[in-house]
Amino acid sequence: MEYRELIAVICIIVLLAGVCGAIAVVYARRKRKYKFMDDMEGHDFEYFCAELLKESGFLEVEVTKGSGDYGIDILAEKDGVTYAVQCKCYTDTVGVKAVQEAYAGRDYYDRMVGAVMTNQYFTAPAVQAAKKLKILLWDRGYLENMMDEK
Repeated sequence: MEYRELIAVICIIVLLAGVCGAIAVVYARRKRKYKFMDDMEGHDFEYFCAELLKESGFLEVEVTKGSGDYGIDILAEKDGVTYAVQCKCYTDTVGVKAVQEAYAGRDYYDRMVGAVMTNQYFTAPAVQAAKKLKILLWDRGYLENMMDEK
């Protein structure tokens, strides 16, 4: 390899390292910015999600009573479509059970759409089940985007 080619390769490596470093800084700041979600109790997270939905244009947003809610925490409507939403404030990934609860609750409340909102992400089996059962999955990234838009 010639001297010029070697210098070009080194410059590219340094440039890529700088870009990766910048991306890491942005990600770390964003993670810290929304860490408050991870510190919430379940009921507080439900009210937080309800407010987030209101700020995102949902109407008739109602937090269900808690016990006996058939797995649904929030009822809402947007653009003529009714929603039944299950909220999960976890420290780990969200599994299939939450998807099943949203599916059952959607039908119980006679809503058009079921969804699961979480401060985390979903397991692969949960994603597969949601596709099959036609349940929306609103993970941490989705919630962060909703907050960034307001």
